[in-house]
Amino acid sequence: MALGLAAAPVMAQGPRPAVSDSAPAVDEVFVSDRIHIEVTGRENGPDIILIPGLASTSAVWAKLVPVLEGRYRLHLVNVRGFGEYPPQGNARGHLTTEIASEIKRYIREGGLERPAIIGHSMGGQLALRVAADEGEGISKVMVLDSSPFFPSLINRGATRADVEPLARLVFQGVMMLGDEMLRSTAAQSGIDLGAGGDHLFNSLGWQGGDRRVLAQGLYEVLTNDLRYRLPDITAPVTVVYGWSDKAENPRAQVDDAFRYGYMNLRRPARFERMNGAEHMVMIDTPKQLELAVKRFLAD
Repeated sequence: MALGLAAAPVMAQGPRPAVSDSAPAVDEVFVSDRIHIEVTGRENGPDIILIPGLASTSAVWAKLVPVLEGRYRLHLVNVRGFGEYPPQGNARGHLTTEIASEIKRYIREGGLERPAIIGHSMGGQLALRVAADEGEGISKVMVLDSSPFFPSLINRGATRADVEPLARLVFQGVMMLGDEMLRSTAAQSGIDLGAGGDHLFNSLGWQGGDRRVLAQGLYEVLTNDLRYRLPDITAPVTVVYGWSDKAENPRAQVDDAFRYGYMNLRRPARFERMNGAEHMVMIDTPKQLELAVKRFLAD
């Protein structure tokens, strides 16, 4: 289950959110060997940064972008080494801290004025890290099926030291897989993605990416403990997560685990559960998520 929450099933390669004529592609003015950013939407609209999860690209926002781009300026982050993007700088060293630094640099150099951030899974952890560092510079944060410390969703008493051996095994296991296997289904790759994982892979595909970047990303998602950074976040936080009203589904029991994970925030988070969704809430329940995002932005 821990891997199911950390290693997100992802959307198949397909039509990507188009870059609007009303806003220039940001790569013309922002160059990074860690991230690639697309800009779409209303040129002078309020800024929203969208960050996908592990092994995902901005394609996961395909259903949400059309809902928002008429009113907002959207900044779609792509992590180099995921999907079709060559790893470049992400082929070495740490991943999430460096990506967060590049997102912060992008905010400064692009002159974004108190943007909102929406992040899924690993992208949710990145959103929390950026918000903790930027303080009042971030207006609000929404995390989708993400936790400041994923192992706490399984065991409240878990520590980084507890999960470190498992995380190292996961890293080594991914590094041993062949490139083609990393692009195949969950069952073929041998990665346990938990309930619903195989279904999502079989129907939506696996974007995969560079072996080393995927392995490092999984390792960091499992070992990152951002609970101590939560008091540094001044922006209001909304936590969206998959849930089930069927008692036999493990998702029916996650409410307390998510609330516990965010208890160190300065102000209580708002929690919104997506009934019928697993990890990929933007794909499983797009209409529910659309309404939740509209409420989030209206506040």
